[in-house]
Amino acid sequence: LLFESINLSIQNKKETNLKKIRRAAGLSQTELAVKSGVSIRNIQMYEQRNNDINKAQVDILLKLSKTLGCNIEDLLEY
Repeated sequence: LLFESINLSIQNKKETNLKKIRRAAGLSQTELAVKSGVSIRNIQMYEQRNNDINKAQVDILLKLSKTLGCNIEDLLEY
């Protein structure tokens, strides 16, 4: 049980692919929201892993990937 909670906290500290790619593109969450048309709340929820980006609607993934200049697959978590 202790091992599971340690494992979860390590996983939660690792940045999401979305956050890594957004930062590499030099965009704030607000800038990404404005340019992509995806709400800042959605972006925050995906970056904090409160929402699973793997279950995001295709149109959201498409908007984010186009704005960030990456493939949809790059945003997904494995």
